Amino acid sequence: MENLAPLMFLGLVVFLLLGYPVAFALAANGLLFAGIGLATGWFDLALLQALPERVYGIVANPTLLAIPFFAFMGLILERSGMAEDLLDTIGQLFGSLKGGLAYAVILVGGLLAATTGVVAATVIAMGLISLPVMLRYGYDKRLASGVIAASGTLAQIVPPSLVLIVLADQLGASVGDMYKGALLPGLGLIGMYLAFVFLLTLFRPQLVPAMPASARTLHGTALGLRVLTTLVPPLVLIFLVLGTIFLGIATPTEGGAMGAAGALLLAWARGRLTRLQLTQAMDSTTRLTTFVIFILIGSTIFTLVFRGLDGDLWVEHLFGHLPGGVLGFLIAVNLLVFVLAFFLDFFEIAFIVVPLLAPVAAKLGIDPIWFGVMLAVNIQTAFMHPPFGFALFYLKSVAPKSIRTADIYWGAIPFLIIQLLMVALVLAFPQIVLRDVPADASSVTEIPISVDPDANFLPPEWR
Repeated sequence: MENLAPLMFLGLVVFLLLGYPVAFALAANGLLFAGIGLATGWFDLALLQALPERVYGIVANPTLLAIPFFAFMGLILERSGMAEDLLDTIGQLFGSLKGGLAYAVILVGGLLAATTGVVAATVIAMGLISLPVMLRYGYDKRLASGVIAASGTLAQIVPPSLVLIVLADQLGASVGDMYKGALLPGLGLIGMYLAFVFLLTLFRPQLVPAMPASARTLHGTALGLRVLTTLVPPLVLIFLVLGTIFLGIATPTEGGAMGAAGALLLAWARGRLTRLQLTQAMDSTTRLTTFVIFILIGSTIFTLVFRGLDGDLWVEHLFGHLPGGVLGFLIAVNLLVFVLAFFLDFFEIAFIVVPLLAPVAAKLGIDPIWFGVMLAVNIQTAFMHPPFGFALFYLKSVAPKSIRTADIYWGAIPFLIIQLLMVALVLAFPQIVLRDVPADASSVTEIPISVDPDANFLPPEWR
């Protein structure tokens, strides 16, 4: 019965394909194979005595408190109409340019990502508000759909992304360092999206026309006052949350608490904080937090039993002996995550796959921040994959009937390619993520392990 570990992983895949909830599939599969291991003598019952302590460690983990804070902040801001105000203002600001509405959607997507961190809310809000406007003024259906879907997924990589919190927890890394590492790739994606639209204005201008003068209702001082009142509050909130974290003044949990309080104040100042909105935001936050905690508990049971069956050794043997050393491992992992993203969402990948790969990455000397950000950019593609990308489903649910599903799929492909290009850039140039490595290092690939300042550098093939 030496093959219990791979059979256990296969059993999990079967559970998921049968449609069982992820949390219960993880826990049930773990307990099932613990019983099989006990019956065959390949599992030690004493290992299960560590389970209560592990579960208590999850619910007592202060880092995970950042998840409900950031989720609540995003939901309050989404329901306060901030997305609508931002799209209208920035659309007026760039409307005279070819591609101006597309620029506005991308920039607003970045701002919402840095304030809400919720993909569903961002895609649905921008789909409802901007997609009809873009179609009305002659934008290509596929391009408009792709821009909105891709801009909404920025919430997965731009801090304060919930994915980064989960990955940091699973990799044993600092959330603040993960946020710092993800900042440049997130901004890089925004820049690449904008560059793609700019190229279209040069070579396919008919796809991205400027707004007619009659549609640009704000000019001069009126537009300047609108920009001031609409853009300054979210920018202040972004600095309050991310700036204090980056400067080391606040922990991510404290930053999230300040963000939630700031979101309440912004909504109250706009006169849009009603009891119904508050109740709905609290209900959705509770559901999301409970969902994450139950998956973490199920993942803990699965991982404990999997390692008790020497599954970690099986994974290490499987990935640790690939040709190409560290580079071969990273390429294989990214291909695996990209393929799994067709079928699993980002939480499932983070809770099932990452705990199995993290020990191998650590033994190969791969910095956990670099590894985590690379996976975060890759996991982001899960939202853009035809035919199962959640961002595509969200957009289709609010798109006009003139937008076919095929239009959304084709529109997503160029932006999916851009996301994969960013994965390649992060893989090829670690300093995009690890900018705090001393400048006198002999090579950008000589990266110390962040959890141990005295650890060795990466293996020779990466020097």
